[in-house]
Amino acid sequence: MPGKLLLEVVTPDHLLLSKEVDEVIAPGTEGEFGVLPGHCHFLSTLKIGELRYRVGDVIEYMSVLWGFAEVTPKKVTILAEIAEKAEDIDVERAQAAVEEAERQLEMGGLPSELKEAQISLEKARLRKKIAERDRRRH
Repeated sequence: MPGKLLLEVVTPDHLLLSKEVDEVIAPGTEGEFGVLPGHCHFLSTLKIGELRYRVGDVIEYMSVLWGFAEVTPKKVTILAEIAEKAEDIDVERAQAAVEEAERQLEMGGLPSELKEAQISLEKARLRKKIAERDRRRH
């Protein structure tokens, strides 16, 4: 079995990450899934969630907002609509976004507006959680 996987995270704007890792855990729409070197080929859609990857004993975190994952025995490619590394997320800005989304939900509105506010809240909470986790580690 090979020792490492190449993890690439790509957004419409750029290649965000290209790194040799030991393990990847991704937020699939059918549930979270883990990938180790030598994994079988498969494709999965991704939901809003936390992407984790491990190098040795160190676990790194990213937010992923929708997309696809392509897995081969030697590589995981994440094609994300939006993705951010933990260290790139501003905790205070994420908290402000949580509060704004909560206000939008409290105000009510059309079903489409409520759905949009709920998605905004989910994204903001994810970003805040990942940023705070990164801040605690450093």
